Parts: sequence; structure tokens; C-alpha cells
Amino acid sequence: MADEGDVLTDLDLDPATGGNGADTLPAAGIIAQYVKDMSVEVPNAPECFQWKDAPQVDVQFNIAARQISDEVHEVELKINATAKAEKGNVFLVEVAYCGLLGMRNLPEDQAHAFLYSEAPRLLFPFARRILADASRDAGQQPLMIDPIDFNGLYTQRLQQKRQEEAAAGGVPAGEA
Repeated sequence: MADEGDVLTDLDLDPATGGNGADTLPAAGIIAQYVKDMSVEVPNAPECFQWKDAPQVDVQFNIAARQISDEVHEVELKINATAKAEKGNVFLVEVAYCGLLGMRNLPEDQAHAFLYSEAPRLLFPFARRILADASRDAGQQPLMIDPIDFNGLYTQRLQQKRQEEAAAGGVPAGEA
């Protein structure tokens, strides 16, 4: 762009370069976040508050994405936490935390990576806090989950999928 004084003179109106207001740049972002579903159970209360042994905590998570419209997707980060002691369950917490994501002009591989790696990374701190509050509200210590490397897990899952396809006679493992 030419700059003459403080006046911009090159308006870049060439349609081939996306001028004249065409929206051709890649864009992605979170539109909204919300708790879609949540369950907190303390099935052995009040007896569990008398138990002396420390509970063993198991945390599982899953990521799902679905298309809402051409430019909007919902990403769901589902976390299940179970605390078990020798005498039974201390608490069970299930949280489905979602985000509505807007994406436009992203290549398919980048959109997939955004939905299954970057979006969960952005949603996780909020879901983590909700899980900590729920376990505290269940009468236990707040359950603080360590940060998760969603990008590393995404890359690992893609490599695993390629190896499975190669073993099934699909694309050789080194070519995908």
C-alpha cells in the first residue's frame, strides 16, 4: 500500500486477491461456552465422610465435535471423574462442557486440528474449574486435574490411526 501523508491510496480492488470486501482470510474463534450436561453424585453419603482410607481417583475425558451450520461447530469436552475408596464410591462427577466455534476459510486438515486440539485446549480451564467446584461441593477436596497436552494427544491419535490403516492394508504408515 502506498502511503501519502496519512492517506491510503492503494485500495487493492483486484478480485483475484480478495479485494473489495471479500472475506477470504482464514478465521476461527469461540462464539459461546456452556455446561451442556452435569451430574454430581455422592452415593455413600454420609457414611463416606467417616471412611479413613484415601480414595483412588479415576479421570476419563472424551472430545466430540459436530457441525451446526456451514461455519459453526459444537465441540464437547466430556470429563468423568470417579473417586473410589475400599468401601465404595466417594463421588462421581460427569461434566459435558461445550463451546460453539465459528470457522471460515480453513483448509480441512486445519479445521480438524482446530476442533480436536485447539478448541479443547481453550475449553479445558473452564471445565477443570467446574470439576474442581463440583468435587468440593460434594464434600471432598477440590479435584484439580493437571493440564492436558491436547495437541500432543491429537498428534498421537493421528499417528495411531495411520498405523491402523496401514495394518489394515490402507495407506503405508510413512506416507500419510
